[in-house]
Amino acid sequence: QVQLVESGGGSVQPGESLRLSCSASGTFFSLDVLAWYRQAPEKERELVAIESAGRNRDYADSVKGRFTISRDYDKNTVSLQMNSLAPEDTAVYYCKATVRTTYYNSGEYWGQGTQVTVSS
Repeated sequence: QVQLVESGGGSVQPGESLRLSCSASGTFFSLDVLAWYRQAPEKERELVAIESAGRNRDYADSVKGRFTISRDYDKNTVSLQMNSLAPEDTAVYYCKATVRTTYYNSGEYWGQGTQVTVSS
């Protein structure tokens, strides 16, 4: 079984920074795609940043130049550095992983979410 645990959320003022982390634990063959999503109140969950195989990274247009996704292959963690935060970044942020549980099988797993609130 695979577990993802996020940390690092909180309340900040506009222009400040936060760093989210997501740690994967359990028994698995490999972590393939790692991504961060967010869901604001009364809005659909949206992709924020993704790192796929080969360290290819992509970002939502709204966060390009402000957010950076990175992973530590040794520690099975993925982080999201968020700079120049704005009120519209307020949401619950979720970590998602595509995990190869065996050589032949893979599945998608979600963390429990961490709240990020940006307000003055």
